[in-house]
Amino acid sequence: MFTGIIEQMGKVVESAEKPFGRRLVIDQGDWGCKANAGDSIAVSGCCLTHAPDDSTGGRLAFDVVKETLDLTTLGDLVVGAAVNLEGSLTASTPMSGHFVQGHIDAVGEIAHIDSGEEDRRIAVKVDQKLMPFVIPKGSIAIDGISLTVASVDVDASEFTVALIPTTLKLTTLGNAKPGDRVNLETDMIVRTVVHCLNMQKSTGKVTVETLRRAGFAE
Repeated sequence: MFTGIIEQMGKVVESAEKPFGRRLVIDQGDWGCKANAGDSIAVSGCCLTHAPDDSTGGRLAFDVVKETLDLTTLGDLVVGAAVNLEGSLTASTPMSGHFVQGHIDAVGEIAHIDSGEEDRRIAVKVDQKLMPFVIPKGSIAIDGISLTVASVDVDASEFTVALIPTTLKLTTLGNAKPGDRVNLETDMIVRTVVHCLNMQKSTGKVTVETLRRAGFAE
């Protein structure tokens, strides 16, 4: 579990094909995170398990399976690419963002970018099936960054977010451009509500069995 508040930008120093998928090694610079083997770290929004060996030294290392490579932008990473990093949530972590699982729902594409005097607005094109989970003023994680949805265009399958200078400086979205692919994770609370409403519509009423299937009862 994460908050979507990026703690460091890292740089890919190794991206090697392996039988299981790909081995990623990331230089985390001066990030103070003391990651142990087996710890969960969000890499551009994807929850990965730290798997260091004797060759990685103090760098972060991850074994990424083919399914993750196919369903996220991690398959696009090359040596030198920048990534957003966040350590997992603890009981003492300030909840400055929102609850982020690190489970990517879909990959979107930056449609266009509009720069204003105080912010930069990025429009993201997504698959239509994701739109029920994207609501105005709601939360969404883009490449692991907790952001607020500024507007939604359901017909165009697009939404926009406004980026303040701090976000542009401290995350990879500062160098984003139209056509870039980004990892998207919708708000887990919104997903739960939509799921329960769909269950209710399919059955016509809420019952103990409906709640059990939705995971709210045993």
